[in-house]
Amino acid sequence: MMRALLLIVAVLLIAAGVLVAALGGGLRACGALLFGVVLLLGVVFERWRYRSEPRPDARWQKSSERFTDPHTGQVVDVFYDPQSGERHYVDTDGRPYR
Repeated sequence: MMRALLLIVAVLLIAAGVLVAALGGGLRACGALLFGVVLLLGVVFERWRYRSEPRPDARWQKSSERFTDPHTGQVVDVFYDPQSGERHYVDTDGRPYR
């Protein structure tokens, strides 16, 4: 919901910047246009950078650790890769935990 709202605001800001520039606003259009582009890129980048990871594959081993997230109430299992020592958190429904 918040992502969609931010995308709408970004598109509206870009449209307003283009409109003001087309009407001869010159530098006055730069603020809205620049902020709209930065907001749009930020929302798109966030979605790409922090996308959910797939469930751990065979190299991951389930540890005996399990905890309940105090904010969401989700029960989370901890997996680890013995080669790299990296940890991976998966809720008990099988979805990656973030």
